[in-house]
Amino acid sequence: MSKFSCHSCATVIALTGLVGRKEECPKCGADLHVCRNCQHWDSKSYNECREPQADRVVEKDRSNFCDFFVPGESAGSKPSSDLLAAAEALFKKS
Repeated sequence: MSKFSCHSCATVIALTGLVGRKEECPKCGADLHVCRNCQHWDSKSYNECREPQADRVVEKDRSNFCDFFVPGESAGSKPSSDLLAAAEALFKKS
């Protein structure tokens, strides 16, 4: 059994099989079969995907039909609200 994190809330989800296109995070309801949960997702790569044969997907956080989807172990490690709070704390004036 493998695990990965929800791209939206960072909840760790145990996988018992394949991630279906309509599956959602049990905690926040976000779609799970999305680019941001895939091991090929890379914000620095062309089209934000390291898989050269994958079709272009515009909405990286919405369910899609990509045949190359493989759940990434560290996908969605921190939700954007946590990142924003960390950045604000870093640059907070004393």
